[in-house]
Amino acid sequence: MVRYKDKTELIEAIKKNHLLYDQEFDNISEDNKDFLKPGVDKSPSQNLSYQLGWTSLLLQWESDEKKGIDVHTPASGYKWNNLGGLYESFYHKYGTYSLDQQREMLKNQVNEIIKWIESLDHETLFIPEQRKWATTPAQWPVWKWIHINTVAPFKNFRTPLRKWKKETGTE
Repeated sequence: MVRYKDKTELIEAIKKNHLLYDQEFDNISEDNKDFLKPGVDKSPSQNLSYQLGWTSLLLQWESDEKKGIDVHTPASGYKWNNLGGLYESFYHKYGTYSLDQQREMLKNQVNEIIKWIESLDHETLFIPEQRKWATTPAQWPVWKWIHINTVAPFKNFRTPLRKWKKETGTE
Protein backbone atom coordinates (compact mmCIF):
# COMPACT_ATOMS: atom_id res chain seq x y z
CA MET A 1 0.00 0.00 0.00
CA VAL A 2 1.04 3.54 -0.69
CA ARG A 3 2.26 5.73 2.17
CA TYR A 4 2.11 9.49 2.49
CA LYS A 5 4.84 11.60 4.06
CA ASP A 6 2.41 14.30 5.16
CA LYS A 7 -1.15 15.54 4.81
CA THR A 8 -0.30 17.66 1.77
CA GLU A 9 0.70 14.53 -0.14
CA LEU A 10 -2.52 12.76 0.93
CA ILE A 11 -4.65 15.74 -0.10
CA GLU A 12 -2.96 15.93 -3.50
CA ALA A 13 -3.57 12.21 -4.08
CA ILE A 14 -7.25 12.64 -3.20
CA LYS A 15 -7.65 15.65 -5.50
CA LYS A 16 -5.85 14.04 -8.43
CA ASN A 17 -7.62 10.69 -8.20
CA HIS A 18 -11.05 12.21 -7.60
CA LEU A 19 -10.65 14.37 -10.71
CA LEU A 20 -9.68 11.37 -12.85
CA TYR A 21 -12.53 9.28 -11.39
CA ASP A 22 -15.06 12.06 -11.93
CA GLN A 23 -14.01 12.50 -15.57
CA GLU A 24 -15.00 8.90 -16.26
CA PHE A 25 -18.64 10.03 -16.02
CA ASP A 26 -18.36 12.83 -18.59
CA ASN A 27 -19.79 10.85 -21.54
CA ILE A 28 -22.35 8.77 -19.65
CA SER A 29 -25.91 9.86 -20.35
CA GLU A 30 -28.58 10.06 -17.69
CA ASP A 31 -30.54 7.43 -19.63
CA ASN A 32 -27.73 4.90 -19.00
CA LYS A 33 -26.99 5.69 -15.35
CA ASP A 34 -28.71 2.56 -14.02
CA PHE A 35 -27.73 0.22 -16.85
CA LEU A 36 -25.94 -2.92 -15.63
CA LYS A 37 -23.60 -4.77 -17.97
CA PRO A 38 -22.56 -8.42 -17.59
CA GLY A 39 -19.08 -8.59 -16.14
CA VAL A 40 -19.33 -5.17 -14.48
CA ASP A 41 -20.66 -5.31 -10.94
CA LYS A 42 -22.09 -1.78 -10.69
CA SER A 43 -24.02 0.61 -12.88
CA PRO A 44 -22.55 4.13 -13.12
CA SER A 45 -25.08 5.36 -10.54
CA GLN A 46 -24.26 2.47 -8.20
CA ASN A 47 -20.57 3.22 -8.61
CA LEU A 48 -21.10 6.82 -7.50
CA SER A 49 -23.56 5.76 -4.79
CA TYR A 50 -20.94 3.41 -3.34
CA GLN A 51 -18.42 6.26 -3.20
CA LEU A 52 -20.97 8.62 -1.68
CA GLY A 53 -21.86 6.04 0.95
CA TRP A 54 -18.31 5.41 2.11
CA THR A 55 -17.19 9.03 2.06
CA SER A 56 -20.33 9.95 3.99
CA LEU A 57 -19.64 7.25 6.58
CA LEU A 58 -16.04 8.40 6.97
CA LEU A 59 -17.20 11.95 7.69
CA GLN A 60 -19.98 10.68 9.98
CA TRP A 61 -17.58 8.55 12.05
CA GLU A 62 -15.42 11.59 12.72
CA SER A 63 -18.38 13.87 13.42
CA ASP A 64 -20.00 11.39 15.80
CA GLU A 65 -16.80 10.78 17.75
CA LYS A 66 -16.24 14.52 18.16
CA LYS A 67 -19.79 14.76 19.56
CA GLY A 68 -19.08 11.93 22.01
CA ILE A 69 -21.40 9.53 20.19
CA ASP A 70 -20.37 5.86 20.23
CA VAL A 71 -19.45 5.01 16.63
CA HIS A 72 -20.48 1.65 15.19
CA THR A 73 -18.40 0.77 12.14
CA PRO A 74 -19.06 0.25 9.37
CA ALA A 75 -22.58 1.55 10.19
CA SER A 76 -25.26 0.86 12.74
CA GLY A 77 -26.92 -2.46 11.93
CA TYR A 78 -24.15 -3.64 9.59
CA LYS A 79 -21.11 -5.85 10.13
CA TRP A 80 -17.80 -5.90 8.27
CA ASN A 81 -18.31 -9.51 7.18
CA ASN A 82 -21.66 -8.79 5.51
CA LEU A 83 -21.56 -5.51 3.58
CA GLY A 84 -24.06 -6.33 0.82
CA GLY A 85 -26.95 -4.77 2.70
CA LEU A 86 -24.91 -1.65 3.38
CA TYR A 87 -24.11 -1.30 -0.33
CA GLU A 88 -27.81 -1.71 -1.16
CA SER A 89 -28.59 1.09 1.32
CA PHE A 90 -26.09 3.31 -0.52
CA TYR A 91 -27.75 2.52 -3.87
CA HIS A 92 -31.19 3.23 -2.41
CA LYS A 93 -30.14 6.48 -0.71
CA TYR A 94 -28.19 8.03 -3.59
CA GLY A 95 -29.49 6.24 -6.69
CA THR A 96 -32.52 8.49 -7.06
CA TYR A 97 -30.26 11.45 -7.84
CA SER A 98 -29.05 12.25 -11.35
CA LEU A 99 -25.44 11.50 -12.26
CA ASP A 100 -24.70 15.23 -12.20
CA GLN A 101 -26.20 15.54 -8.72
CA GLN A 102 -24.26 12.51 -7.50
CA ARG A 103 -21.04 13.91 -8.94
CA GLU A 104 -21.65 17.26 -7.26
CA MET A 105 -22.45 15.58 -3.94
CA LEU A 106 -19.25 13.54 -4.14
CA LYS A 107 -17.21 16.62 -5.03
CA ASN A 108 -18.65 18.37 -1.96
CA GLN A 109 -17.85 15.40 0.29
CA VAL A 110 -14.30 15.21 -1.07
CA ASN A 111 -13.88 18.91 -0.32
CA GLU A 112 -15.21 18.32 3.20
CA ILE A 113 -12.73 15.47 3.70
CA ILE A 114 -9.90 17.71 2.51
CA LYS A 115 -10.91 20.44 4.98
CA TRP A 116 -11.04 17.83 7.73
CA ILE A 117 -7.55 16.54 6.83
CA GLU A 118 -6.22 20.11 6.85
CA SER A 119 -7.57 20.52 10.39
CA LEU A 120 -5.74 17.46 11.73
CA ASP A 121 -2.24 17.49 13.16
CA HIS A 122 0.38 15.02 11.96
CA GLU A 123 0.02 12.73 14.99
CA THR A 124 -3.77 12.43 14.67
CA LEU A 125 -3.49 11.62 10.98
CA PHE A 126 -0.48 9.29 10.96
CA ILE A 127 -0.23 7.60 14.38
CA PRO A 128 -2.59 4.67 15.15
CA GLU A 129 -5.16 4.79 17.98
CA GLN A 130 -5.91 8.51 17.66
CA ARG A 131 -9.62 7.93 17.02
CA LYS A 132 -11.83 5.28 18.60
CA TRP A 133 -13.59 4.64 15.28
CA ALA A 134 -10.22 3.95 13.63
CA THR A 135 -8.89 1.69 16.38
CA THR A 136 -9.22 -1.88 15.15
CA PRO A 137 -7.03 -4.98 15.45
CA ALA A 138 -5.33 -3.85 12.23
CA GLN A 139 -4.17 -0.67 14.01
CA TRP A 140 -4.70 1.59 11.02
CA PRO A 141 -4.01 5.29 11.45
CA VAL A 142 -6.68 7.73 10.26
CA TRP A 143 -4.86 8.45 6.96
CA LYS A 144 -5.24 4.81 5.94
CA TRP A 145 -9.00 4.88 6.52
CA ILE A 146 -9.18 8.03 4.42
CA HIS A 147 -7.05 6.47 1.66
CA ILE A 148 -9.12 3.26 1.57
CA ASN A 149 -12.33 5.28 1.23
CA THR A 150 -11.09 7.89 -1.29
CA VAL A 151 -7.88 7.43 -3.26
CA ALA A 152 -8.00 3.62 -3.56
CA PRO A 153 -11.56 3.33 -4.93
CA PHE A 154 -11.16 6.45 -7.06
CA LYS A 155 -8.28 4.61 -8.77
CA ASN A 156 -9.67 1.08 -8.75
CA PHE A 157 -13.21 1.90 -9.88
CA ARG A 158 -12.03 3.62 -13.05
CA THR A 159 -11.25 0.24 -14.68
CA PRO A 160 -14.80 -1.16 -14.31
CA LEU A 161 -16.21 2.18 -15.49
CA ARG A 162 -14.06 2.01 -18.60
CA LYS A 163 -15.17 -1.58 -19.18
CA TRP A 164 -18.81 -0.52 -18.74
CA LYS A 165 -18.32 2.34 -21.24
CA LYS A 166 -16.64 0.02 -23.75
CA GLU A 167 -19.44 -2.55 -23.43
CA THR A 168 -22.11 0.13 -23.93
CA GLY A 169 -20.26 2.04 -26.64
CA THR A 170 -20.11 5.25 -24.62
CA GLU A 171 -16.32 5.62 -24.58
